[in-house]
Amino acid sequence: MIQSMTGYAERSFESPTLQAKVSLKSLNHRFFDWSYKGLPLGHLESRLRGLCQKKIRRGKVEVMIEMNFSEASSWDLSINEALLQKILSALTRAGRRNKDIRFGVENILRIPQVVELRRKDFSRADTAFIVRSFETTLDDLMRERVREGRDIIRQLKVHVRTMKKALDQLTKLLRRQPAFFQEKLKQKYKELNNGTVQSEGRLAEEAACQAQRYDITEEIARLRSHIDNVQDLLNPERDEPVGKMLDFLAQELYREANTINSKSQDLAITRESLVIKAEVESIRQQVQNLE
Repeated sequence: MIQSMTGYAERSFESPTLQAKVSLKSLNHRFFDWSYKGLPLGHLESRLRGLCQKKIRRGKVEVMIEMNFSEASSWDLSINEALLQKILSALTRAGRRNKDIRFGVENILRIPQVVELRRKDFSRADTAFIVRSFETTLDDLMRERVREGRDIIRQLKVHVRTMKKALDQLTKLLRRQPAFFQEKLKQKYKELNNGTVQSEGRLAEEAACQAQRYDITEEIARLRSHIDNVQDLLNPERDEPVGKMLDFLAQELYREANTINSKSQDLAITRESLVIKAEVESIRQQVQNLE
């Protein structure tokens, strides 16, 4: 399924021991790029990254997981009793010398290495809960990426239809080139020879040479082939990233349209080539968002 590289999803979850909020954002990137912020997950982060990479092949994925532990049993509390006793003894002696000294328990607990509060390792149930929460949010993100991908495809198809109309018009204009050059040469000779016109045979011969020199048959054929390839890639059921290939085809389309524009001696041909170039520019901007 063709999808955009941009999207956002956020959900909150609750289990008997954990509360979690999972936020996922995906942005444009040349390759798959993973960025995690939140409570350290250890080896579990690698597992979540692998789950994500199975579904997202291109794009920068920013992940944030916030967690609150509902039960006190989720934490280990250790007190350095020897250090605490030493501190209390010192405070007692200082208090005898100066009655104004006041030192609350909360101040003592803030002293480094007196108290250590450490989260226990995730239980099997906690791990399963986090994975399920992540997968559910990831599914939301994928739906958003697919929806945006469909919108982009609809826009691209409009640009392709406009290009095909311009290409059909170019094909018609190409057929009239010999007559166009013959009439152009006739007017030129009239201006140079005080109204005298060259023989029709000579004019036809020179017009044919001009038409061959500025021939755009090959460019039109390549344009048609590239447009057909673009249409094939825009099949919404394709199960592979198409963004890079569409970007390459857009560059080729622009090159052919630019060549036609540089060869053109006919204002009508120039107009149609400019239409194609404008549509290609729009396509190039939009395909940057496709995976």
